Amino acid sequence: MPFLSEALNIRFERPLFSIILGNTRLSTVPGVSGAGPTPEKTLLTPVLDAELISTGAIRSRPMKPNTPTGCPTPAVITRAMMDLLGMETLFVNAGLAYPPVVPCLDLYGDPGGDPREGDAVPRAREIFIQGQRAGRLLSGLSDLLVLGECVPGGTTTALCVLRGLGYPAKVSSSFVRNPVALKEEICRQVQETIHSHRITDPVEVIRVGGDPMMAAAAGIVSTYRGPVILAGGTQMLAVAAVIGKMEGRMPPIATTVYVRDDPSAGFPETAARLGVQVYYVDPDFGEIGHHGLARYCEGEVKEGIGAGGAMLLAALLGKSPEEIRARILSTATGFA
Repeated sequence: MPFLSEALNIRFERPLFSIILGNTRLSTVPGVSGAGPTPEKTLLTPVLDAELISTGAIRSRPMKPNTPTGCPTPAVITRAMMDLLGMETLFVNAGLAYPPVVPCLDLYGDPGGDPREGDAVPRAREIFIQGQRAGRLLSGLSDLLVLGECVPGGTTTALCVLRGLGYPAKVSSSFVRNPVALKEEICRQVQETIHSHRITDPVEVIRVGGDPMMAAAAGIVSTYRGPVILAGGTQMLAVAAVIGKMEGRMPPIATTVYVRDDPSAGFPETAARLGVQVYYVDPDFGEIGHHGLARYCEGEVKEGIGAGGAMLLAALLGKSPEEIRARILSTATGFA
């Protein structure tokens, strides 16, 4: 397929690329998330990814931006695009377990909890309202918002929220082998709570089974005046589902073909049920000449921290597929 699944016709002069950072304790459950060297260290991933994108290196911890198999984190891709475009990323702290080491717009949320043990996001409504304030602020700074996320374990909370809102969805994973059975068991317990309490309000569904990023993203989108592109995979489908249930303007989603082609996720089918437009980016990592990046084609990582949206934004700003791939390759090689 071509680099972009279809052309976009968006007029803008002041684009803003932003990433919402958050945590859920579900990422520390063994087997749920591959976004970190150990389950407990997944709580550090948003902070370290933001540091890498902002500064070009991870200096706060002795860690490399690669999986144990040598697959570069999607933060490497996003860093490459911001470097290519000469842009800075605006990070939004929706609820982190560790303090960020780069500047962030702080919504003063808390990390998400394990929804099997109580409310996942007790202050979901407050975070949503703070997101609305942020959306109004960002409207004065830009006329196009590309909004990504970084929440390890977030595909599991996405499953809980999508199912809680009535969609027979499946979700993707950073693992090659999606831990479907584990996610389904967690989701089953969450659905029992949602159904027994007859919860239908989308923010309340986030409170019971979601994560702070979802509340923040829904709030920002609800008040941002210009066009928004949600940059991410199945986690952004959950955000779109929340917005749809609120009868708000549903932005398109930008993601990679590696999410689209994940047979365990059924991404295109869920997007069609939601009625959301999706733009797929094909960076052709199988032919890029880097063993680690080629693992994306085998189903590892697939997407994250706005990588698909960052590549799409680069294309919108006139960068050719060849320029985009070359910058990703040189950046990834520099971290080898």
